[in-house]
Amino acid sequence: MLQSLRGAAWVAFLGLAAPVWPQQSLSASIHGVVVDREGTVCEGAHITLAQAASVPPPARSATSDASGRFEFSGLPPGAFTLIISAKGFATQVVTGVLHSGESYNAPPVAMLVTTAQSEVRVSASQEEIAQAQFHQEEKQRVLGVIPNFFVSYAPGAPPLTSKQKFHLASVSLIDPITLLSTGFFAGIEQADNSFGAYGQGAQGYAKRYAANYADNVAGTMIGSAMLPSLFKQDPRYFYKGTGSKRSRFAYAVAMSVVCKGDNGRWQANYSGIVAGFASGAISNLYYPAADRNGVSVTFENLGVGTGEAAVENLFQEFFLRRLTPKLLNYNSSTP
Repeated sequence: MLQSLRGAAWVAFLGLAAPVWPQQSLSASIHGVVVDREGTVCEGAHITLAQAASVPPPARSATSDASGRFEFSGLPPGAFTLIISAKGFATQVVTGVLHSGESYNAPPVAMLVTTAQSEVRVSASQEEIAQAQFHQEEKQRVLGVIPNFFVSYAPGAPPLTSKQKFHLASVSLIDPITLLSTGFFAGIEQADNSFGAYGQGAQGYAKRYAANYADNVAGTMIGSAMLPSLFKQDPRYFYKGTGSKRSRFAYAVAMSVVCKGDNGRWQANYSGIVAGFASGAISNLYYPAADRNGVSVTFENLGVGTGEAAVENLFQEFFLRRLTPKLLNYNSSTP
């Protein structure tokens, strides 16, 4: 999830001057063999490949050769489904996750006569699926530029591991756009002479930059990694995308105080609430004495932060998906 309402300002600040980011690797391949129940190779079977990848590519198809073999090359990584059919045999389905550059050897597909009405499914583990979706989230950027890592567009996405939570938090903090935006807002504070005790000039700017970045580090690491790992909660916003606009609006606002636990159940967002207090307390260590927050101000800031989170969620639910290119097409009916 974008960590503050500053994400909206990033769009205006950066405009369309988007850098060129590496294209997705198309070096993976899938190959396998189709046989009948007795192990005899099956020539002429029709194999359809569908991938949960950005649009395009469309579904691809192949036909098993005289040795029963088939192959698809030049593929992007991600979850895939193979649908194997042949006249007189029941359709078989094989699913899995393809990694970048991998040559995936599908298990032998044994075709059964139609009367058996059987279906074979070779599915990836939950951990493999979570890892594939996690790598996709690392690439999510609004306008192809602004990090949009903490949002999941996959229905029923598996929970993140603690390692993945810390990794997402870390990459968001060292992202060039994060560093650039920190400098931008420090410059605004300097122009307004906010936190006047820091002074002006290069030294004053450096102090404001450090304070802004420290706020970001504390809020992101505590609220998106440390406490979610401790409380076993997921720090991501889970895109709804279905239902009436009113139901989606209510859902987005509720997600400012509710989150999904690692057990898949919705619960109070203890991680976000406690993180608001903790990051506020830590900021008192480096902000000028005249600008430090008392207890009452900390509660006020917590309320403001909750309101900001609700607005961010509304942006996520209704706008940012359309501005984030190269998303996996998990649900083609999603607006």
